[in-house]
Amino acid sequence: MSKKNIFSVLIFFVFIDLAGFSQTAFTAMKNPEAFKTKFNEISESTISIENDFIQNKNLSILAKPIVSEGKFYYKKENKVRWEYSEPYFYLIIIQGNKLYVKDKNNQKQYDTQSNKMFQELNKFLVGCINGDILNKTGNYKIEFKENNEQFYVILVPNDPKMKQMLNEIHIYFDKKNYSVVQLKMVEQDGDFTNIEFFNKKINGNISDEKFNFN
Repeated sequence: MSKKNIFSVLIFFVFIDLAGFSQTAFTAMKNPEAFKTKFNEISESTISIENDFIQNKNLSILAKPIVSEGKFYYKKENKVRWEYSEPYFYLIIIQGNKLYVKDKNNQKQYDTQSNKMFQELNKFLVGCINGDILNKTGNYKIEFKENNEQFYVILVPNDPKMKQMLNEIHIYFDKKNYSVVQLKMVEQDGDFTNIEFFNKKINGNISDEKFNFN
């Protein structure tokens, strides 16, 4: 798997919840600072997350999206398991500065500190978990919107290297609990990926064995 594809897969994990996607028109958010404060508070109190997921990747060269399914686990501090089960097996584990990738035939391990690309990826992921990404206006142009049911944030990367991978990131939050209900990532060529999460368990008991490299 290329670094670009690893990046696309990994950024999904921080956005954990399910709700119906509303088509109601969005307007400018009334109080972005209050929204960011509340989101940061909830992120800090999140100890663990467990979800099923369905991922749809839309490519211009294909008539239908590529649909994948699997399971996601997160546990503080910086422990992530992203496990694809359909249509094929694929596993990604992050533990601290270590990244482990495995498929049916191969497995690889990376040290994120030894690679600038992975360093930036790790910073991005941690920022999504603790809410810092919404405060880093120097790294992203951020637009805040809302309707009666959802908050909606659009992030446009300022960093040229980041823009080579993603043109825009669209995040939809449920107004009831400030959890993310949908994520859309748009690449430079117009291809995009959507992901939905369901069967949510927040702050449940997840064994550390889930994050072992084996």
